[in-house]
Amino acid sequence: MNLSYYISKRLKSHGNSFSSIVHTIATASICIGLAVMLISVMILGGFTSTIENKIYSFSGHLQVVKFTLNNAIEESPFVPKSKLLTAPQEFEEIRHIQEYSHKATLLKSDQEVHGVLLKGVGPSFDIASFSQNIVEGKFFTFSDSTYSREILISKKMSRIMRVGVDDKVILNFMDFNTTPPSLRTRRLLVTGLYETGLEDFDDHIIIGDIGLIRRLNNWNDSLVGGYEIFVKDVSQIAKVERLLYDQLEYDLYPQKVSDKYIQFFDWMKLIVKNEVIFLAIITFVACFNMASVLLIMIMERTQMIGLLKAMGANNKLVRKIFVYRGMLLMGKGMLFGNLLGIGLAYIQDKFKIVPLDPQNYYMEFVPIQWDWSMVIILNLLTFLIISLVLFLPTRIITSISPIQSIRFD
Repeated sequence: MNLSYYISKRLKSHGNSFSSIVHTIATASICIGLAVMLISVMILGGFTSTIENKIYSFSGHLQVVKFTLNNAIEESPFVPKSKLLTAPQEFEEIRHIQEYSHKATLLKSDQEVHGVLLKGVGPSFDIASFSQNIVEGKFFTFSDSTYSREILISKKMSRIMRVGVDDKVILNFMDFNTTPPSLRTRRLLVTGLYETGLEDFDDHIIIGDIGLIRRLNNWNDSLVGGYEIFVKDVSQIAKVERLLYDQLEYDLYPQKVSDKYIQFFDWMKLIVKNEVIFLAIITFVACFNMASVLLIMIMERTQMIGLLKAMGANNKLVRKIFVYRGMLLMGKGMLFGNLLGIGLAYIQDKFKIVPLDPQNYYMEFVPIQWDWSMVIILNLLTFLIISLVLFLPTRIITSISPIQSIRFD
């Protein structure tokens, strides 16, 4: 029999005593603290993954363009030769690859004119990944003969231009290959609206057929402006980038999308740092509360400690009694904390109760990411840290004299 554990299970405070109230407060603090930590980790995980998925679904994980010294928004065309671009299925790290190109244009409706960037994509475009951004209508259909005369615009752009799905708009392009430069126009149908909440995309980019850009630029069907590469595992992005550097032609430049849109990823890193500080403060408060509870328990049981020592119990046995008691209180608090935190997260994930302003947070409601490994790690760290702290207040037991403690009142 574990004598220390046996005695600790019977150290219960009764009625409305001060120690009973303190025990309740300590249990509640651990419960609320762990629940808040779980919810914050799930929300932060959902927040970062939602923004990352929006960026990656729009631009891929890596992009390959032709190296140039100018700052033009339109890429220099090239013909892919590397097997990495022509036969990506041979590389197990790569999930998908698709061509694209950009061209500046003026979007014109009956009421408004807006400067935008046409992103041309081909039949290889991963519509399934991008469909999470489509909020109205559908993705356009590619043409087998020439090019599709359909486009997607952002929901924000549709409000500015006062157009919607199945409305027609005019795209005006400048042709600098003629002297003097001439204006070329195309009348296209809006088949769908997308929304990412990210100003870099929603304010400026419309999506159309890359065949239109090829026709306007007098390119043949083999020329592209660049490639977007999707990897199977996000942790392998750096590895694939090195692979691209080794195998691509000298004039092609691979770039991680996280570097291209570094402002978003640096912002998310800053949020993660703030969360670490926040979790550390909550853990410190929980540790302080448990240490205070143990000290109160020791003061209340001073006579019992003296009696146990007089009967031959050593300091180690007596200290373990109070450590076990603290762990029992902590276990009770962690149990209710998990139920509370996971329960609230489930309600938010299921019913979307807490909304957000998309203008400030890039999403319409508080997101939840179910990362069970983080839940387990957070529980283990909480249990280990508080358990270690429990040994500190029990050191006072070694200074308690049996004779003086028996007389203690």
